[in-house]
Amino acid sequence: MARGSKSSYTSKQKRQARHIEDSAKKSGKSSARAAAIAYATVNKQDGGGKKSGSGRGKAKDTSPSKKGGKKASKKISHAKRVKAGKKAAATRKKSSKKSSKKS
Repeated sequence: MARGSKSSYTSKQKRQARHIEDSAKKSGKSSARAAAIAYATVNKQDGGGKKSGSGRGKAKDTSPSKKGGKKASKKISHAKRVKAGKKAAATRKKSSKKSSKKS
């Protein structure tokens, strides 16, 4: 099992960890490895135990469910995405005209 006391985790966090652990076991991981994966995932999402007295700080939301959209939207602005879409559409029109002339 993962190291340390689990008393600082809320019941919801423990429930999430059990669900992740079951999933890891189904994919062939050992019980010890599955527990480690489960609590590491809960820690990643919530920043550790959330019960009072657990020394918790404010956790930045780094859950996998929140990461993807933020990363993608930061890389390219809306105007650039629109411009790229228009350019691709124009390229498709040109290539379809060329292929119809060849026939």
